[in-house]
Amino acid sequence: MAELTVRTRYAPSPTGFMHVGNLRTALYEYLVAKSQGGKFILRIEDTDRERLVEGAVDFIYNTLRLAGLQHDEGPDVGGDFGPYVQSERKDMYLPYAEQLISEGKAYRCFCSKERLEKLQNETVGGGYDRHCRDLPQEEIDRLLSEGVPYVIRQKMPVEGSTTFTDAVFGEITVENSELQDQILIKTDGYPTYNFANVIDDHTMGITHVVRGSEYLSSTPKYNLLYEAFGWEIPTYIHLPLIMGKDEDGNVSKLSKRHGATGFYDLIDDGYLPQAIINYIALLGWCPKDNQEIFTLAELEKAFDISGISKSPSVFDYDKLSWFNGEYIKAMTADEFTDAAMPYYKKVFGDTEMPYQKFAAILQKRVTQLTQIPEMLDFFAELPEYEKELFVNKKSKTNLENAPVVLKEATERLRALPEWTADAIHDCLINMAAEKGLKNGTVMWPVRIAAAGKTVTPGGAIEILDILGREETMRRLETGLAKF
Repeated sequence: MAELTVRTRYAPSPTGFMHVGNLRTALYEYLVAKSQGGKFILRIEDTDRERLVEGAVDFIYNTLRLAGLQHDEGPDVGGDFGPYVQSERKDMYLPYAEQLISEGKAYRCFCSKERLEKLQNETVGGGYDRHCRDLPQEEIDRLLSEGVPYVIRQKMPVEGSTTFTDAVFGEITVENSELQDQILIKTDGYPTYNFANVIDDHTMGITHVVRGSEYLSSTPKYNLLYEAFGWEIPTYIHLPLIMGKDEDGNVSKLSKRHGATGFYDLIDDGYLPQAIINYIALLGWCPKDNQEIFTLAELEKAFDISGISKSPSVFDYDKLSWFNGEYIKAMTADEFTDAAMPYYKKVFGDTEMPYQKFAAILQKRVTQLTQIPEMLDFFAELPEYEKELFVNKKSKTNLENAPVVLKEATERLRALPEWTADAIHDCLINMAAEKGLKNGTVMWPVRIAAAGKTVTPGGAIEILDILGREETMRRLETGLAKF
């Protein structure tokens, strides 16, 4: 017998931006398929017409593309199991529901909205009382001939229990008395989310269903549908919750109050897509060894369902920043320049700058690309500063020796025949040796005068090299004037 091809699907609703939790689900769907040589399918679930957001479908495509999660089948690439947009499949659901009616497994419910609302208010738990479940056929025919609107409900078992096995959480049992006769088709003819989901997954040959653990309790409803049709039940993989930690250390479900939670929000915060994906892969999954940095191709090889945890994971922005810093360090200078360019433009506009030199001083220090403007702003304009900045214990500088050192350094630098990093380095190091000073005693006043701030990417030599002779001289003279 031929081995079954693993088929997973990511089925987002185009109702907004992609949250970290949705993205992790998509990533795990992708990795479950790819780690087993299977197919990753994209299906757009747009039957909730009231909540659709314009442009959200393009947003889904762009997010998956940026994240590197290439789907094998979908609305844009086609495949043998289309259409891949739920609203385009709407005519296929009703016949399945009518099949269940004919087999005595579902029924038409003619209860009015008012009756259902009254029930909701009067009964404990607000459940449906199965009023239409056993209507006589003559009554059903009369209501149909009068054109009374109806929904189609599934006949759920009222006794016993339903048990299913989840690949992460193990065996789970739910008492059938807790399950309501779920609606399959709404009065507008559209299927409910649960019903469409099961029909689509079966007709698309989906073998593994990956979703958040908040859906654990509704899984028996799905299984009772599979059983009603006599279909094979897929493998369920429910993922642990993603939590956020607030400033007081309290942990709750990740939300905007913890920080950026959308994929694009994180990119706007200066994180690289590859770093986000790498970090999210480890939110709830543990590799067999201690490796932390993974390319997507490495994740495809290393991923194993047995490594998924039951315990909630805490989204740690500091840890994400560490990952991001590692990815930034691993870039080539050209890759870094491309990624940093929008941030350079915030500081320098379209002015041509020595970008390769910026890469040399920034790459080791940046953990978020958004830090770049603040790190470089002094290159565009010397900030206002007080002469007290020249005082530094470690460098042994004070208000007496700083102006003397700065004056001498200015004169020596002005006399340099060529303006290169090596020439500047030799000039200042030689001066320290000749005067019997620590290197820092020479470098500190020069750097303060050149940058106007105590914390800079790169030291005095790199800063002077980037500023050029003319601007360096102007700034050192401004520094001297403060004394």
